[in-house]
Amino acid sequence: MTEAASGRPLLDASGVAKRFGAVVALKDASLTVAAGEIVALMGANGAGKSTFVKILTGALRPDAGHIHLDGQDRRFASPAQARRSGIMPVYQEPSLIPDLDVADNLRLVDVPVEPFRHWINELGIADLRLDDPIAHLPLATLRILDLALTLAKEPKVLMLDEMTAALPTDLVERVLTVIRAQADAGRSVIYISHRFAEIARVCDRASVLRDGVTVGDFTIEPGIEEKIVELMLGGVPTRIEASGTRARDSAAAAATPRLQVRGIGAGSKLADVSFDLHKGEVLGVVALEGQGQDELFDVLAGFRRARSGTIEVDGKPASFGHPADAIARGLTLVPGDRKDALLMLRSVRENIALPQLAHPSKWGAIPMRREAARVADAVERLQIDMRAQAEVRRLSGGNQQKVTIGRWVAAGVETLLLFDPTRGIDVRTKHQIYPLLRELAGQGASILFYTSELDEVALACDRAIVIFGGRVVDVIEASQASEQNLMRAAYGLTEVERQPSATEAQP
Repeated sequence: MTEAASGRPLLDASGVAKRFGAVVALKDASLTVAAGEIVALMGANGAGKSTFVKILTGALRPDAGHIHLDGQDRRFASPAQARRSGIMPVYQEPSLIPDLDVADNLRLVDVPVEPFRHWINELGIADLRLDDPIAHLPLATLRILDLALTLAKEPKVLMLDEMTAALPTDLVERVLTVIRAQADAGRSVIYISHRFAEIARVCDRASVLRDGVTVGDFTIEPGIEEKIVELMLGGVPTRIEASGTRARDSAAAAATPRLQVRGIGAGSKLADVSFDLHKGEVLGVVALEGQGQDELFDVLAGFRRARSGTIEVDGKPASFGHPADAIARGLTLVPGDRKDALLMLRSVRENIALPQLAHPSKWGAIPMRREAARVADAVERLQIDMRAQAEVRRLSGGNQQKVTIGRWVAAGVETLLLFDPTRGIDVRTKHQIYPLLRELAGQGASILFYTSELDEVALACDRAIVIFGGRVVDVIEASQASEQNLMRAAYGLTEVERQPSATEAQP
């Protein structure tokens, strides 16, 4: 705890409960945060973290429990009332209006330009223009804008829900510095994250939720991670260790690539990217924010046309003017923002089965038995929590992401384009997704996997390309994919420190 921390609870919540019909989201959640303190709120996806935060910020009303702010019993009727009291969240999904520009969004929430500009500069987005349309800005920039808007209102209690999940390392550093400064100034911060390194660095305590109940509260100290993970998961977690360079089938590697990209350029950031993706391979993509990775995936998924370069699928030229063109050639996208992929008011079954209804020429009686079997298989393989299956919006973020992947597992995946699929999901869910990717690759699928979490390359990929300045600056095998090597390459420092691979070591 910092010197600014007074020890007195600024926010004290106890016995908070909430249910949605038959689904119990919270049973007995508690949280105490002192002025000048940063407390991590932790738990597996579906543990109740987001519901708890929404209750604390007035977006939901609790069924039971007490909330005290500055010693007074409070129950907020709306988010506006909570904000007026000084409790301000930055949710996992951006709250900005995409049809407006930055200046209009400022006016909408009555935030003056000057304090907003101050925080934008502090957070590392100095080149932002007030007339930039929100719809044209990348997700990482939107997260920073949300935080800057909130900081400009001078919150007493700042709540951050997976704030850094969509951010590259350079912006993460800025955010952590600003958060620590907020605590030093006597404000309280509730920090929701699945990144232990960040929690160890910036937080004073951690409060752990499991199945809607607060099961532990710990002072952050060396070695506490194992205890926290055990409590989060209800036991000792299954680990997946980095496997080094995986033994790709040499014949498959020598054969015609499933996807061959040569000299692709698009927009102002993607300059000249080339790579091969083979059958049965998981190829990682590593890049800091704004290096062209967004444009690359947009081109391959058919959302954007390339201005230069060529694409071949199974040795045949391909040109995508629409996402349907890419899907028809076997390229399917799981986007970074799961809201872009899901029908939030429809059921899990309908969302997973959607690609099976993609061809109007084949419409007729829906083969319910076959559809049900495929959906059930995807649900089992991804271990999707079906307690709130009637509406996908009721699922936790991790289970929503499983549904977006399960859709293409059920349809029969050929080439899967994964854009930061584990962003903002918990340790358990990540360790369910990694072996699934390896299983799919083992069955012949090809997977292009952009990740903002560098340790995932060694856990899930065969090798990775590193993009800097819109170009591929390095190709790194899984055995060499330490976070240090990847980060050096991502910053354009391409003299990567490596040990020779088994192949290179042979005379």
